[in-house]
Amino acid sequence: MSLYCFENARTPEQLAEMKQLEDAGTCIFCPDVLANHPRQRILYATEHWNVTPNEWPYAGTSLHLLLVPRQHVTDMLELPPEARNDFWTAMSVIAEHHDLSHYGLGIRNGDCRYTRGTIRHLHAHVLVSSKEEDAPEVRMRFS
Repeated sequence: MSLYCFENARTPEQLAEMKQLEDAGTCIFCPDVLANHPRQRILYATEHWNVTPNEWPYAGTSLHLLLVPRQHVTDMLELPPEARNDFWTAMSVIAEHHDLSHYGLGIRNGDCRYTRGTIRHLHAHVLVSSKEEDAPEVRMRFS
């Protein structure tokens, strides 16, 4: 089974990167790959989570971060309790560092063919909408 759901790519550039990673047999969100990726950098880390900017941010966001567990799973419930609890520590780090006054949080769990995700490695989206009057609404597809 592929690590990526190609049909859910939003841009040709994103699809090309996904195919390149798939051909190399690498999951971009696994810790060793993420730590060495030329563009997808780790901003903050907790014991169980890495925080990285989304290389393909959603339209209408002024900030789009990803919380990525170091363990390769596809569902939050597959994580041990200490990793699930540490999610909120990572979220607190983000809120403090970015002085968030508003944000949305989206997590797709399970098979990305059905959740509309692009990768078979759990990650949570922290979405901050733009305050610009003409900015598009932020939309995240779930199914």
